[in-house]
Amino acid sequence: MYIIDITVNEDITPEQHEELFPKHAAWFAKYHQAGNFLIIGPFTERERAGVIIAQTQDRAELEHILAEDSYYPNLATYVISEFTPKMVATNIEQFKA
Repeated sequence: MYIIDITVNEDITPEQHEELFPKHAAWFAKYHQAGNFLIIGPFTERERAGVIIAQTQDRAELEHILAEDSYYPNLATYVISEFTPKMVATNIEQFKA
C-alpha cells in the first residue's frame, strides 16, 4: 500500500486551477471506482493539498496512475511512501466526512 501526499503548486493560476481541478476530481473517481484509491481527502490545514491511500500491484503501476493526473508532473508535488498495514479498524467507514 501507499500513502501519496499531493500538493498543488502555489504558483498555479486561478484559471489553470479552474480548468484542471475537475479533471483531477474525475481522476480520483476513476481510480477510487477501480479499487486503487482506498481513501482520498484534502488536508484541513493545507490548501490545495491532500492525501491518497492507494493499493496497486507495484510502484510502477502506481506511477503510471499518477502520470494520468491533470497536475502531473510539473503542477504538483507527489510524495509517495510505501507501507504495510498491520491493523485496520473494522469501523473505518464511520470516519468518512
